[in-house]
Amino acid sequence: MLPHIPMVANARAFIDAGRALSELHLRYESAKPYSLDGLPDGAMDSNDEAACQHFRVEKMRFGKPTTEQKQAGLRDDRSTIVYNGHITLRGVPEEAYRYMLGSRSAIEWIMERYQVKVDKASGIRNDPNDWSREVGNPRYILGLLARIVTVSLETMTIVDALPPLDIPVPEGIV
Repeated sequence: MLPHIPMVANARAFIDAGRALSELHLRYESAKPYSLDGLPDGAMDSNDEAACQHFRVEKMRFGKPTTEQKQAGLRDDRSTIVYNGHITLRGVPEEAYRYMLGSRSAIEWIMERYQVKVDKASGIRNDPNDWSREVGNPRYILGLLARIVTVSLETMTIVDALPPLDIPVPEGIV
């Protein structure tokens, strides 16, 4: 069976939002990267070994909390992402973490998926840096992270602008 989609009083707003979300999410790789402090300039754009090592990611993590954040009970500073030993990004807006993919934000999903992992059973190494090399763009993962911040913020702007869900009840149904 197909899912039941209720008729809403103001369908146009939901149709337009759906189209905008589809466009945004299908073209996430061409979204403008969010301007984060610590994003390196274009000085190392080549695919030489130095650039590959500079932009190599092993496992991203959040920054250490400030004293105020610790007092507030926070164990991480989510406004800061330590990308690797050379690159630390600052200025990630808390609002960007509202866009969830299941039980975690899209940013946290990227941080978890784009890390080097070795399967214990098979010993197979999954290294996302290999893809960066294959496409000749050592900054691919870094750029993706900055784009996902933009996509997350724009997604929440579209969703927050939706009108209240008004589902008219047909006559005779109580």
